[in-house]
Amino acid sequence: MLNDNPIKRKTAGIRALVLGLAIATASPSCSYYSKVSERSPDYRSGTAAGQLIAEAGKQSGRQPLTRIGFYLDAVAAASTALEKNPNNAQARGDYNFAVARVFEIVEESGLQPWKAPLRCLGDRKVWVFSLPSDPRPERNPGNYSILPADRYQFKGKLVVEQSQKSGLGAPLIAVSKIDGTTVDQYSQGKHIYYGMTGLVEITGSECVASLVDPLSVETVAMGGRTYPLAADFRAPIALALAELKPRKKELGGLFKPDEFATGARLARLQPYDPNKIPILCIHGLGDSQATWAPMIETLRADPVIRANYQIWFFSYASGNPYPYSAALLRRQMDAINARYPDHKDIVVLGHSMGGMISRTLMTDSGMKLWDAVYDKPPAEMPFSAATREVMSESLIFKHRPEIARVIFLSPSHRGADMATNFFGKMGSKLIGGPAKMLGGDMSALGLAKPVSTGTEMKKMPNSIDFLNPENRFVRNLDTLPLAPGIPFHSILGDRGKGGNLNHTKPVSTDGIVPYWSSHLDGAQSEIIIPSGHWTNQHPQGIAEVKRILYLHLREQR
Repeated sequence: MLNDNPIKRKTAGIRALVLGLAIATASPSCSYYSKVSERSPDYRSGTAAGQLIAEAGKQSGRQPLTRIGFYLDAVAAASTALEKNPNNAQARGDYNFAVARVFEIVEESGLQPWKAPLRCLGDRKVWVFSLPSDPRPERNPGNYSILPADRYQFKGKLVVEQSQKSGLGAPLIAVSKIDGTTVDQYSQGKHIYYGMTGLVEITGSECVASLVDPLSVETVAMGGRTYPLAADFRAPIALALAELKPRKKELGGLFKPDEFATGARLARLQPYDPNKIPILCIHGLGDSQATWAPMIETLRADPVIRANYQIWFFSYASGNPYPYSAALLRRQMDAINARYPDHKDIVVLGHSMGGMISRTLMTDSGMKLWDAVYDKPPAEMPFSAATREVMSESLIFKHRPEIARVIFLSPSHRGADMATNFFGKMGSKLIGGPAKMLGGDMSALGLAKPVSTGTEMKKMPNSIDFLNPENRFVRNLDTLPLAPGIPFHSILGDRGKGGNLNHTKPVSTDGIVPYWSSHLDGAQSEIIIPSGHWTNQHPQGIAEVKRILYLHLREQR
């Protein structure tokens, strides 16, 4: 939430005017991405299992093994009711609630049923409870806090209200206790938040728990019956947003790109599956992968999407010039291709500046962009080896053959006038120039051709400078053809105000990027929705992405 301090409030307002793309447009009362509150779930049921749940709830002052035993009484009763009638919704609710409490007590009490079975005394029976372990660190339950999703309530601008699936099992949130990147460099990050579903199957006195991935499993078998697997696709993302508070990192990557430059990475949001098509989400200026939360939560709630697609993302310091960020992405794509050589071709979603990065993935630059900046080819420039590599990779590139389709959401292909006005110039000064990008070697500036105004380059351009419609990279990239055979789509906003599609006032705009900049000839489809700049969070924008993903599946067959 915005601070009530008037000085900080004024500063936030200035940044919003200066940078536009960087600061969310929501009102101060709901400007947080996600806010979490914990609760003690209230559950009442008149069934036999429900009465056992009520009795288990009265055991709060007793030993945790006893409390687990009483909830296992309820699990057993609910399981018996489901064997008689697998469509008994109340029995399914009883089962799910009791299982959630078992996992909750295990976590709160620090018990480790994956190391040795627990003997849990119920009302009249001793249960032997276990959770099988896994030798792989990323799948070892001991490396995670396992939290029932029903103990949390979320609200915030990036929290989708309906992204749950009814079925059997207790939706859980697995939060890593280890640094995920040390186990797998392509994991979602140092902190892993992942949705799982807990089950407990009872045979005699044996109670065996399991953790099932709802992104890879749709149904489960228990007691000779098959049930849809329950899931909560919102909770893990909402809890991550609330606890990690990504806004600080987003602003750091914008205002201090040199300090955050090493954080550029391509990563997975779920275990790799060679049978699923990667969706690569690329965020925009002043944002992070967090900006995709409503899209991801909604897409995962669709059974066709989660059965056929997997989510990847590219995060980067958005204060850096986007040609450099695009070069870093290409390096990361080379690395992930080596790691997963059998992955299916990628569908790219690029929002705002992420759309500009996506555009480079569809383009063969030849020497045109280099020649717009330098008089001599790279080999003849007296650069350091590091400078030559950075500048060459940023200005000379080929389209990526693994790209199957691109969806642009509010891209600024031709820049935005706001980058050239007073506030845009102030924003450029606030960000400064990413000096560390070239290791302090400023020869890349001194040897560059004068800019369009005839003046020499005085600093390395930053992301705001690359929003200037007169920027030579922007102008020349716009003249380059797109690689054939890669279909693309545009999802644009006009705030519901309409406007002219050219430079004639009133101009159609999403409030930051005008239509004349975001439109791209040759799109397989283009839709204008009554949205501000964040079309990737608008329900109509998300629905259009879903439509295109369905279309992509049909065209792959």
